[in-house]
Amino acid sequence: MAEEGIKEKEKQKKLGGLKTLPFILSNELCDRFAGAGFHANMINYLMNQLHMPLIESTKTLNNFAATSSLTPIVGALIADSFAGRFWTITTGSIFYLLGMVGVTISSILPTLRPPACLPQSASCQEASTWQQAFFYVSLLLTAIGSGGIRPCVVPFGAEQLEQDGPSPPQKPDGKQPKQQWSFFNLYFFCVGLAIMLAFTVVVYVQDNVGWGVGFGIPTITMFIAVIVFTSGYPLYIKRKPGGSPLTRVAQVVVAAARKRKLPAFTDGSLLYHDKDYDAHISTAGCLAHTKQFKFLDRAAIVVDGDMSDSGQPRPWHLATVHRIEELKSIIRILPIWSTVILISTAASNNYTFAIVQAKTMDCHVAGSFKIPPATLSIFSSAAMLLTIAFYDRVLVPIARRLTGRPEGISHLRRVGIGLAISILSNVAAALVESRRRADSAHGQLSVFWLVPQYVVHGMADGFASVGLLEFLYDQSPESMRSTATALFWLSISAGQYGGTVLVSMVSKFTRSSGTQGSWLQDNINEGRLDCFYWLVAGLQLFNFAYFLFCAKFYVFKRLETAFASGDIVHDNFGDDDLEPGKNFRSTSTADRDQLELTQSNHVAPNHV
Repeated sequence: MAEEGIKEKEKQKKLGGLKTLPFILSNELCDRFAGAGFHANMINYLMNQLHMPLIESTKTLNNFAATSSLTPIVGALIADSFAGRFWTITTGSIFYLLGMVGVTISSILPTLRPPACLPQSASCQEASTWQQAFFYVSLLLTAIGSGGIRPCVVPFGAEQLEQDGPSPPQKPDGKQPKQQWSFFNLYFFCVGLAIMLAFTVVVYVQDNVGWGVGFGIPTITMFIAVIVFTSGYPLYIKRKPGGSPLTRVAQVVVAAARKRKLPAFTDGSLLYHDKDYDAHISTAGCLAHTKQFKFLDRAAIVVDGDMSDSGQPRPWHLATVHRIEELKSIIRILPIWSTVILISTAASNNYTFAIVQAKTMDCHVAGSFKIPPATLSIFSSAAMLLTIAFYDRVLVPIARRLTGRPEGISHLRRVGIGLAISILSNVAAALVESRRRADSAHGQLSVFWLVPQYVVHGMADGFASVGLLEFLYDQSPESMRSTATALFWLSISAGQYGGTVLVSMVSKFTRSSGTQGSWLQDNINEGRLDCFYWLVAGLQLFNFAYFLFCAKFYVFKRLETAFASGDIVHDNFGDDDLEPGKNFRSTSTADRDQLELTQSNHVAPNHV
């Protein structure tokens, strides 16, 4: 038996590592190429092929993008609860592929589209209900597929680089191996490269060859992505899921509510710890106690009836400190997470209104060659690629020498820099739109005037989006990393839904209160799109101030360290309720007396 155990450990050591990254990243490259090529020019497909109005097309795309970023929450819970990340990614990829096949078929078969006509002409017939239904069901399948892919790829790739055994102590900003943080930069670099290729190759084919071929190329690429990813199966580290994180969260809340009348302890060492019970969800070490959200700590006070006959805690009556801190970690993350939502709201304009702007401008590059309006997004992707490369190869090494952090700049500072830069994107958009409107009566403005807003947004993404994903991965409990990664996509979803609400509200209020009509009209020369951009920039400025407030009061997660003696002590970077190196078993006199009084009175839990 011992020899079998040794052989199994040796086998596990050979799994994972850098050799798995080509399979994971090439899958992601193909997946993002397919997804970007599929949706980059969709606003033109809806307006010119399905004959939908601008406002309705914009809402449709925003809602679809939001749904695609909302389903990862469900996929993450499935992966963390019972399916595991590999099978969740594989199943999601298949659903995504089926949806792409459906959209490709709808673009090929004439019966699935309304009759052709000149854009915006009175004779245009909008797609029928059943034609739209077929198209929307296909989009829904891709949204379901996104739910399996998006929350799992990043944690699945990052865990291939994690060493066996407990991680070294973390500093308050979350020290981790350098190659792990490089993975996040490499991941986003692959994403940006795929998007840039899609915006050039696929969009050009859609505009100049045909929609069937234009959608067919991403569909074939997605099929290749599924084959590449699954072929790496024998090499992957495939960790067993730790059970439903939602169930553990609910158990902590219920246990705390049952004991709501008990006095709270200020000393975390008096609360219930059980590293064996938590071993399957804390391979890197148990989370250390923090003083925030003290009402939850009552769930770890041991009273009569909390333990079963087998000696195991009754999970709806008693929770360990680690499980309580899991919930606290997620609660602490949420305010920082919410600040990035508005970036997605602002970014949605680049895929809707900016493309419509570009169609009214001079798109000639040289001679008779014209750049497709949707291709302008390559400037955003290129700017993100250059920003990530500069950050990883120039800025980080300098910052690493100055700060001593493997990641160079803390994740929160990286997010903050991105949020500040993103404000300038809408400022540039507003200024350019004012110039475009002024010149519309005299001649066409060059489409390259739109480039600055795309470039600035790409730079903001290179800081804020990468920084947020690093932050969520680092600060989330290890058993909830798929769920935490899904929060990244949920922020995009909230931003896209927010974009839909903002467009609807602005259109409604400006139509009813202004003398010039709505700011947002099918003919943008009759609207005031520049005012809309200024509104978004103002919201972003307020959002940045909110981020600074949240970041100032954020408390980073910390790990306990277990020694051979059995003592559990805090790591070298202790939180404010313990001195560095102080034994968790030491207690204050007041708390010890309080614990003895509670136990001597045999306090029964309060039932909810």
